[in-house]
Amino acid sequence: MFWPSEPGERHLGNIRQITFGGNNAEAYFSADGKRLIFQHKDSVAKTKGCDQEYVMNIDGSGMHRVSNGQGRTTCGYFIEHDQRIIYSSTFAHDTACPPVPDPSLGYVWPLGRFDIYSARTDGSDLRQLTNNLSYNAESTASPDGKRLIFTSTRDGDIDLYTMNTDGTDVKRITNRVGYDGGAFFSADGKRIVWRAAYPASAADTADYRRLLAEHLVRPAALELWTANADGTGAHQVTHLGGANWAPYFFPDGKRIIFASNYEAPRGGNFDLYLIRTDGTGLEKITTSVEFDGFPMFSPDGRKLVWVSSRHSRVPGEINLFIADWRD
Repeated sequence: MFWPSEPGERHLGNIRQITFGGNNAEAYFSADGKRLIFQHKDSVAKTKGCDQEYVMNIDGSGMHRVSNGQGRTTCGYFIEHDQRIIYSSTFAHDTACPPVPDPSLGYVWPLGRFDIYSARTDGSDLRQLTNNLSYNAESTASPDGKRLIFTSTRDGDIDLYTMNTDGTDVKRITNRVGYDGGAFFSADGKRIVWRAAYPASAADTADYRRLLAEHLVRPAALELWTANADGTGAHQVTHLGGANWAPYFFPDGKRIIFASNYEAPRGGNFDLYLIRTDGTGLEKITTSVEFDGFPMFSPDGRKLVWVSSRHSRVPGEINLFIADWRD
């Protein structure tokens, strides 16, 4: 189904909705640009059902589940020239859905026991890549499909690591106290971009460590960082306040697209923005009054996929949208 762009969305043409109903998120292109992997559950209720990984064509056809239907899954990605996929799941620890965090703690993300798995694109030949009683998720792959970058709590903090796609040669690449996550490589594989939340005071540090001990993190204040692929030369890109997350490099490697609520940090209306890697040139991409997030460019840079609650039929519904990118 095609929809017109909202006023001010000059970069988005031929907007097409490609899922209809439930909760759909984290849609990422295959290396050939023909398919998407994403997480989906039929219910929009937080307490009903669990996300599982699905693959479909970019026009929305051929949707099929590739995870085993147990536990909760997240963070699917194509690897090894689209011959395999990766995703994280809780099923080895518990086949049931993980409990929802206590609402009295405010808005927090759970960091339960997730392990990273590799499989063929039909879900067969499942291989477990991590096994350390920790959170191992938010995995994406280098452009050549040979190396993964992911977030883990294996060393007592929430840091970025890289490893080969078979789970060998694990290297920790961030060391600052705080949350580092959601990392992606640039198109040339030389740089990474990620979201980070570092405690600014002793009180913040105490709150962070208290929540971490309960396998939780509070993502209310996130800024974007870039670095070399090995973690050296780290540089803060945004200084906006609010939650700035889901960053992805433009194909030229000089700009970043991301989601943010910095204009109204207490609200849930996230929009997409672009910014240069030096922190200049901030521009708003989406103007819908609904949630917009998880943007990713197709490998040729001609299409953008993202998730949005625009045009939802029931409260809480989030769907996938794809558009032609107009630079």
